Order: sequence, then structure tokens, then C-alpha cells
Amino acid sequence: MDGTLTSRPESGFQIPILYWRLPAPMTAVSSGVHGGGLGVRDWVLNATVPMSYSRPDPSEHVGELAAGLGLTGPGVGLLTGVDVREVVSAADAGVTAHATVGLGSPAWAAAPDGHLRRMRPGTINLVCFLPVRLSDAALVNAVATAAEAKAQAMWELGIEATGTASNASCLLCPVTGESEPYGGPRSVWGARLARAVHAAVLEGGKAWLARPRAWG
Repeated sequence: MDGTLTSRPESGFQIPILYWRLPAPMTAVSSGVHGGGLGVRDWVLNATVPMSYSRPDPSEHVGELAAGLGLTGPGVGLLTGVDVREVVSAADAGVTAHATVGLGSPAWAAAPDGHLRRMRPGTINLVCFLPVRLSDAALVNAVATAAEAKAQAMWELGIEATGTASNASCLLCPVTGESEPYGGPRSVWGARLARAVHAAVLEGGKAWLARPRAWG
């Protein structure tokens, strides 16, 4: 499912937004600042913000952006310092992963408290669509699978980290239909998700490493 790119003026920049107006409500599991958790959602957006971003109410901000786009009902919102026009999409047997990749804040998952390496925009955001319904447990498992695939891509990129300090993700699947019980990396749909996420993050990471970034 392809997203729509648009932009809005903010902090002296014309800032891009990537959003999906879902043709039918979908079950989502997300770590997004807006609409995170597990539930039925009508839309998803991934919005670029300046690196000087300091709003204390990011969920409310996402709600304002959604309203400006005419998005109604419950949705999921992700924010990033990465230019979302550089989204990379990859598909595998019906599963689609959309990744916006910034590697400026690489982090080991098991790092000491306070450990932070921030050089440039550093968020990897994922929006992934699965064509079959997953049980709640399988969706939780699929989140872990996507994280493992992302870490695999980081390793192949030569980045000494398992991810970035502010990763966010959203996985969506149909509300109806027979539910798949598993989402691990060797399950049918977990494997397809892993390959799609790995391909998108790997390509996006290569592109990010090849060119500098600058946001206000």
C-alpha cells in the first residue's frame, strides 16, 4: 500500500509528511507517539520535524497534522528528523515495508544508562502492511521480528548498533479473516515481513550513508 507525500510550513521550512488513508480500518500495533499500542486504526502518518523540534505535546501535534490532512477517526502518528520523501519501500509475497532511515543516533539495545551517540538525524521509522490477519500475540511477535530484521540490516551496513535511539514502528493487518497464530521469523508471514523490513532498511541505510543531512 503506497503512501501519499505532502508538506506543511513549519519553523521556516517546508516540512514533508508521508501518510496513508486506509481504505478500511486495520488492526495496528505501534510504538508511535500518537495512537500507539494495539487497536483498530483508520490512518497512519510519518512526519518530518526539524532537529530543533521541542514541542512538549507530540501526540497533540500529530493530531493537528492529521486534521489538516482531513484524516479522521483513530490513527497512528510517527515523527522523525529524517526527510520522509526518502522513504524506501520493499515487498515480499504480499507484505510491504516502508522505511525512513536515519543512522545518526546508532545505539546498542543493551547499552549503559545515558548512552547516546547523536551525530545527524537518527531515527528508523517503519510502517508495514500485512495482507492477512494476525492474532494479537502474533502481532507482538511480528514487532520483534521486524526489530531483528532491522538489526540484521544494521550489521550488514557496518553500523555497530542494533538500531537507533528513537526507532518507531507501526505494523498493520486486516481486522477480519482467519487469524495467523505466529509472527516469528520462521513463520510464513513473519519471514516475509523480516525480508521486506531488511531490504527496506538496508537500501535506506545505504542511501543515508551516501549523502549528508541537514535539518533546522
